[in-house]
Amino acid sequence: MKALKIVAAAIVVYVGIVVAFESLIGYFQPRAGSTLVITTFDADGTAHDRVVARLTSDGHLYVAANHWPRAWYRRALANPAVQATVDGKKGDYTAVSVSSSEHDIVEHANRLPLLFRFVTGFPPRYFLRLDPR
Repeated sequence: MKALKIVAAAIVVYVGIVVAFESLIGYFQPRAGSTLVITTFDADGTAHDRVVARLTSDGHLYVAANHWPRAWYRRALANPAVQATVDGKKGDYTAVSVSSSEHDIVEHANRLPLLFRFVTGFPPRYFLRLDPR
């Protein structure tokens, strides 16, 4: 019974770490040289900005849903006409969900460190290719 309580406490602490990390990332929206700002649109046309990791593979620009909160990703799937600000320049793009073979290529070229995956709770990773319009 004591071992079960220890395991339960460890799970609760781990979930707390993941929630805290994901919340802080969402609130502070850290920007670095390897990020871009994607602008997605609701059905009513309301724009939403989100800082995401900028990835490249085979000369194409990608973004990845690397976290559990992913409303921006669902909006991009529903309305693939997005904007992205890359190196201070805003442009119009079409967000394209990648196939499984393309996903594997992009994943291999842009692996995430185990520590990052741990603190984010090992969310499934989905990619969008941003094709210029």
